[in-house]
Amino acid sequence: MLSFGLEGARSQTRTTPDATAGPAKAQPRPIPEAGPLAQPKSLAQVGLPVELTRRVICADNPQTPEKIALGEKLFFDGRLSADGTIACSTCHDPALAFTDGKPTSIGINGGVGQRNAPTILNALYNKTQFWDGRAKTLEDQAALPIVNPIEMGPPNIETAVARIAAIEEYEQAFRRVFGRPPNGPDLVRTIASYERTQVSFDSPFDHFIAGDKNAIGDSAKRGWELFNTKARCNKCHALSKEKRDATTFTDNKFHNIGIGILRHNVVALARQAEQLIESGNTEAVDRAAVGTDFSALGRFLITKKEADIAAFKTPDIRNILVTGPYFHDGSMETLWDIIDHYNKGDGLQDPYLDEDIQPLALTEPEIDDLVAVLASLTSSQYKEQGAKELGRQREIARTNRPQRDTARAFGPKPPRPAPPGP
Repeated sequence: MLSFGLEGARSQTRTTPDATAGPAKAQPRPIPEAGPLAQPKSLAQVGLPVELTRRVICADNPQTPEKIALGEKLFFDGRLSADGTIACSTCHDPALAFTDGKPTSIGINGGVGQRNAPTILNALYNKTQFWDGRAKTLEDQAALPIVNPIEMGPPNIETAVARIAAIEEYEQAFRRVFGRPPNGPDLVRTIASYERTQVSFDSPFDHFIAGDKNAIGDSAKRGWELFNTKARCNKCHALSKEKRDATTFTDNKFHNIGIGILRHNVVALARQAEQLIESGNTEAVDRAAVGTDFSALGRFLITKKEADIAAFKTPDIRNILVTGPYFHDGSMETLWDIIDHYNKGDGLQDPYLDEDIQPLALTEPEIDDLVAVLASLTSSQYKEQGAKELGRQREIARTNRPQRDTARAFGPKPPRPAPPGP
């Protein structure tokens, strides 16, 4: 097995300021090791859409075992970062279901970003990448964190390539896989190829849908009915009354659900962004999204359409139990918080709130049933972790439900305020 010079490269930590708050410090953990959960996954999983999986592989980047193995090495190698302390796996740790378990991610020199790290599990099915869809493909997605100044830090992709090319094992590996020396496009092709192997199905819910009626409990079964009816989860998670398609659980669209709208003057931010940020400059959008308060604008940074202010992509909710904290800013800790947020129809002062957000009048037993069905979406490789996390969240929810507002949940849908004038 090639070592790629990794010995001793994983024990460094960083402490530096929040990218927007100046003196704030952060102390992340060392770069995670590649363990069993990092291995490419089998396609022989209950619930896995084999034909769709084959269709979403890019024609100009076919999968090969050698390319995937090289991508895995790079995914865990901190030498892609400017000071050797951040790898892709820092924010996408397989032991944490390819997230980092933090509200928002910590990058080079301890800089704290504005966005929660989404899982790469099943990311190959996404029609766009990142919370605001600023990247079309996993190749595009892989490139941007490398050159972001508060994520991995090199000034350009060529600098990162030069660091890798100086290592003989990598030089030889690139020549074997591509027939040429390391370069930027091939670098991100390898990482994207590895990421496409992280398919995650085979959950109790998948077994239930496949015909095993005992795979989930009665509470989760009631939760599944609520999901598609009273709780209105299906409005964004790609399901309908006519067709309950439980494949990817996302409509791949962007919605304003009332998160963070009161903490930011989004109208003023939008006016500034129109003047300061060129939507066609992907790297400029990336820096604004990750490192500034413009992050709160969501999809607007890409489209400059008023309707997209504070709109963020609907995430796939598979493995949601083990991929918290939740929402684009990591502002909610438990599944009970998520449901409480939707139950009260949050976003009363939000003129851009999605039209499907409204009070739901869910009772406490119904909320518990929804949590049960969400928990049943945990894939088999995270079964033990999921059981522990469900217990942790349940204990928190017994005494701390900051989003709960029963009066609003059972009240009428309030009128949405008009957007402010120019």
